[in-house]
Amino acid sequence: MTKVHPKATVPALAPPSSNGSPAVLTVWKKSLLFNCDGFTVFDAKGNLVFRVDNYMSHNNAQIVLMDASGNSLFTIRRKKLSWLVFGGETSTDPRFSVRKSINLLNTKCLARMSSPDGNPKAGHVIEGSYVQRCCAMYDENRRQVAEIKPKEAAVKGVAFGMDVFRLIVEPEFDMATAMAIVIILDQMFGSSTISRRGL
Repeated sequence: MTKVHPKATVPALAPPSSNGSPAVLTVWKKSLLFNCDGFTVFDAKGNLVFRVDNYMSHNNAQIVLMDASGNSLFTIRRKKLSWLVFGGETSTDPRFSVRKSINLLNTKCLARMSSPDGNPKAGHVIEGSYVQRCCAMYDENRRQVAEIKPKEAAVKGVAFGMDVFRLIVEPEFDMATAMAIVIILDQMFGSSTISRRGL
């Protein structure tokens, strides 16, 4: 298998870029732990940044996004048609929610992020195709704040497939929030959803 991460060290989470350039993360749809579902996320230098280790792969009602050291950053819980995101491992006062778009007139829109009170004007919109790993997030002023793109291999002719992709986050947007949205998009449009629909 193609090498996904050049380093296996676990440094402290690096602060957002101060030079104004976007952070380019490599997202691997695989847990570092044996027999777990999840994600492993590396920065441009190959350092571990985020991880998700779901011990109960058949039950994704609650998912915890952790930093490289295993500290809980966000807890994601599904509630009917939306996903609520809480700080740490709390279950009160969600930071934001994400709802799948069902607008038949706007087929580009995948989901909408909104404030805890459900006000969509205070949130962001995600457009594109998560299945093809080609989508972007825009703020309320239509500025792109994050983007998901396929990852190109350094060696010509080598392909990673859809389980390894890039997450590009602009410096003004929080990387952990962007990764939480990736997790939710995977719950909405990931391979398990596709197989259930027979696509």
